[in-house]
Formats: sequence, C-alpha cells, structure tokens
Amino acid sequence: MVNTVTVIGGSGFVGRATVERLARAGKQVIVLCRNSERAKFLKPMGNVGQITVVAGNVLDEAILAKVIAPADAIVNLIGILAEVGGQRFDQLQGELPGRIGAVAASHDVQSITHISAIGASDASSSHYAKSKAAGEVGLLKAFASAVILRPSIVFGPRDDFFNRFASLAMTAPALPLPGGGKMRMQPVYVEDVASAIMASLGLGVGKLAKSPKGKIYELGGPDIFSFRQLMEMTLMHIQRRRLLVPVPFFAMSCGASIAGLLPKPPITVDQVRLLKRDNIVSEGVRTLSDLGVTPTCVDAVLPTYLDRYRPGGLFAAS
Repeated sequence: MVNTVTVIGGSGFVGRATVERLARAGKQVIVLCRNSERAKFLKPMGNVGQITVVAGNVLDEAILAKVIAPADAIVNLIGILAEVGGQRFDQLQGELPGRIGAVAASHDVQSITHISAIGASDASSSHYAKSKAAGEVGLLKAFASAVILRPSIVFGPRDDFFNRFASLAMTAPALPLPGGGKMRMQPVYVEDVASAIMASLGLGVGKLAKSPKGKIYELGGPDIFSFRQLMEMTLMHIQRRRLLVPVPFFAMSCGASIAGLLPKPPITVDQVRLLKRDNIVSEGVRTLSDLGVTPTCVDAVLPTYLDRYRPGGLFAAS
C-alpha cells in the first residue's frame, strides 16, 4: 500500500497539481526541490506535517537516498527545456532517471512514475528528445516496473505556453508562426496529467483493467491543433487582433543561436528542432483512457485563466 510518496522536482507546474492531489488523497508527501523557500506554497495544500519540503541538489546521491528511503512510491518530474547555467540535458534527463531507479530499488520502493515527453527518441535531432529517451532506457533498466508518462504540451492556469503567447500579444503587433505554424500539438490539461500520475501509482478513482507497471503511456488531449490554430484560439480568448507572421525555420535557428547566448534564452536552436516535428500521441500506443482518465478539452479551460490578458484586464466586460 502506498502511504508516502516522494515527488522529485515537485515545485513546478505539474508538481503543484500532483502534490495537491496526493495531499487530498491523504498521503504523506516528500518534495525534493532546489529552493525550499520558493516551494513553501506547497505546505498549506496538506495538513500540518503532511507535506515535507527538502532542498537539495538532485544530482547528490546522499540527497536522493534521504528522500527516497522513506517512500513507498516515487514521482520524478525533473525536466528542463533548455540548458542554462549548470543544468544539462544529459545529467538531468539522460542519467538521473536511472540513478533514481537504482536508489529506489536498493530501498525496496514499490513503484516509480516518471514524466518524459512525447517525441522522446534516440533518433531525434533534438538533444532534449534524445536525453529523454536515454532517461527512459536507464530507468527501466534499473527499475523494470517503472511507469513512464509522455505528455504533449501541458496547459493550465500556470502554463508556460498559452500564458506566454497571451502575454506577448498584449504588447507585440504580431505573433510568430514557426515554419508557418503547421506543426501539430495535442495539449493535455495539467489536472489530467495529475490524474494519470495518481492512476499509475494505484491511487486513481477506479481500478485499472491492467497493471500499468513497466508500461509507457502518451498523454494528449481530445483534440489536435496546428500551431496556427492554437495562436488563433489564444487571440480569440483574450479578445485581441494580432498579425500571425510565418517565420521560416532557418530564420528561427539564426535568431535562436543569438538568443541562446542570453542567461535565460527565450528560444534555443534545440527547441527550433523540436518545433519541426508534430507533438501528438502516436498511433496504437497506450493513452490517458488506458489509465481511466477522460481528457479535458482546451476550450473548457482556457477562458478560466486567459481573461486577464483581455483589454481592460480580468474585470473587463465580456
């Protein structure tokens, strides 16, 4: 039985939803993150003493052992979109999952759920996608019963996709369409991802027909959109008119090579490589429905948090 769950990298967007759901289920939660001060908001999600926040370097073996040893289950949410400072794809996404699996196996942990990404492949031209694939292989080698979840673009009130472009549209005269905006995406609601995590731990609302252990699931919403359609949807919900300007990939790569020199680059060359491929659930794979989760439509959620970007702000007349 799962009583204590350690969430590694639990102070981020998906982490917030996951910790809250675990707390509501009455579980003891240990959260490992880089900065405990920035993660204090997690504690009120549970009862006194229910949520423990531990600050430390996830690459430190002693820290990993400290947070994994008391746990019945592990949720690994560590991931980066760009290499900044000392954070590297190979370390955090390629090597770390296997290390977590090895430490968990040595402490008789019951289960591990690992968040990867759609498009993870050792054949990808993207360093990000290659490292994600390497992480999956390393984890399953060390902990064969681990469950791997590969979400598409995750959306919700604190996302870094719709919020980013809605904010940009408040001041910019146009929004860019990488490669003409033809790339397809299948946005998945953050609460559905949290539900998938709960189900993978055996904590879902219903009993699954088949055990998820050792399996890979791709998580996407009920609808597939082109990048252009998602920009049009964003503009519609924030009630603004902006030009949508196609930008060739070679031009984006040139700009990204310069932007990559910044401390926090808005886009990198590796991210441009990712934008050249669709980010949708593959044919014939296990999905949210196999975990007993019904995906939520984008249009049902966007109005609940994009209204603050409208002219006049949150309290403007509809």
